Amino acid sequence: MSQTIATPPTIRLDSDVIGRPVSRTEGAAKVSGTAKYAAEYNVPNLWYGYIVSSPIAKGKITKIDAAAVLALPGVKQVFSHENVPSMAWFDRSYKDDVAPGGSPLRPLHDAEIKYSQQPVALVVAETFELARYAASLLRIEYAVDEDFNTDLDKARAAGKGFDAPKGKTGFLPPPKPKGDAEKAFKAAPHQVEAAYTHHAQHHNPMEMFATTVEWLGDGKKLKIYDKTQGAPNVQQYISKIFGLSKDEARVISKYTGGGFGSGLRPQYQVLLAVMASLELEHSVRVSMTRPQMFSMGHRPHTIQDLKLASDDQGHLQSLQHSAFAETSQFEDETETVVNWSGILYKSENSKFAYELAKLDVNTPADMRAPGAATGSFAIECAVDELAYKAGVDPLEFRLLNYTYSDPTEDKPFSSKRLIDCYHEGAARFGWDQRNPEPRSTREGNLLVGWGMATGCWDASMQKTAAKASITAGGKLTVSSATNDIGTGTYTIMTQIAAQTLGLPMADVTAVLGDTTLPAAPVQGGSWTAASTGSAVQAV
Repeated sequence: MSQTIATPPTIRLDSDVIGRPVSRTEGAAKVSGTAKYAAEYNVPNLWYGYIVSSPIAKGKITKIDAAAVLALPGVKQVFSHENVPSMAWFDRSYKDDVAPGGSPLRPLHDAEIKYSQQPVALVVAETFELARYAASLLRIEYAVDEDFNTDLDKARAAGKGFDAPKGKTGFLPPPKPKGDAEKAFKAAPHQVEAAYTHHAQHHNPMEMFATTVEWLGDGKKLKIYDKTQGAPNVQQYISKIFGLSKDEARVISKYTGGGFGSGLRPQYQVLLAVMASLELEHSVRVSMTRPQMFSMGHRPHTIQDLKLASDDQGHLQSLQHSAFAETSQFEDETETVVNWSGILYKSENSKFAYELAKLDVNTPADMRAPGAATGSFAIECAVDELAYKAGVDPLEFRLLNYTYSDPTEDKPFSSKRLIDCYHEGAARFGWDQRNPEPRSTREGNLLVGWGMATGCWDASMQKTAAKASITAGGKLTVSSATNDIGTGTYTIMTQIAAQTLGLPMADVTAVLGDTTLPAAPVQGGSWTAASTGSAVQAV
């Protein structure tokens, strides 16, 4: 048995496990219902917590009346800021591995309301139904602060923007300006000015967030089954807040029913579940409702402005891309939005800007190619418009302005095969047969549009580890704390291990999603297969 994060060896080529269709190794468990998710673990004598959410966006709680709730047989406790158990004092204890700058949300910390649907109380009872009913009897009075703003356009008009701060993992500030973008724009024969707005978008994966905390009756020892994209991230978060050792806070997340980025950071139900379990010295489950799934982070409302200009041949003369995005009053959530324009297209005259505005909303969160999905959409739409104005084929326009270096760091890319993708895609699609005239191509009574666009993402690698053991009979087990969020990680790790050692997949078992296993980062950023897969290959 061994553990390593060393450089992986060359993969064996005498096996065809990778690159051919296979049934998912975890597929049978999922379709048969034997795969257990966070709210499905059969913990004995379990109590249930129901979260009460604020109906106002800004203000203060002035009174809580829990008498009717506590009078119900089977209700165990009502937690609020008035009786919240002792937790860590400093903000830094509430920061997780991927937290942005600022002061993280501290559930039930005080009477202040910072956004609509903020958790304000937790009712714990013997059954879920009783906890839910009891929560409906809780009487909370609020002093509403009418001076609140959730409107990004209003904040922009009022000049409330500020330059996005550095510090968040994965965030790159906009590239420095080159040349005189405005002068070049005015002098160019073909110009496009465009604005694109992306309103807030919520993740809403199929599995709602839930945490089942099993009280093991040995001091503070807990077994925490959590819906997350990073069990080790949740472990360090909980350990810091409640002063637990890693042995006392074991986090398990074997299966996650979709995340899309919503599970990168620990959500507030895990803190509330652990808090209740420790205080009541009992096993507790806390599950979000579907409406409460809208109280978490979201893809931020973002407004983008682009100004592009080219010569008659289609060479970019000016490239200007700015973004204005929302964040909360207490954290500065940042995305790499405008940088993708400079990564995709070269111009001697360029200018980029990215600003945030603080609104009375919850902190936005990473969601499916954060920043890239937003920024790439805008630049690709604008490039198409400019190519049409200049009378240049949209693919040819992209080839003319292709860049081989990253202006963010002024370095060549370690690898970029986008130009090969352009040529391969054009050949397979029959792009040379395209009629550029809009509404010119029909199939029967249907109009057929021919178009293309570019999407890109960086190939990140993260420090990770894996462990392997093999029996005398040749049965191999590989393990890592990384999660499977529905992306087939169990199958991928099994394939890599099988091909590396030349074993049948049936003789390999992958074990994931447990903090007692070798450490791994959150599953996000499209780095898990490359990072944890390399560790599996190397071990």
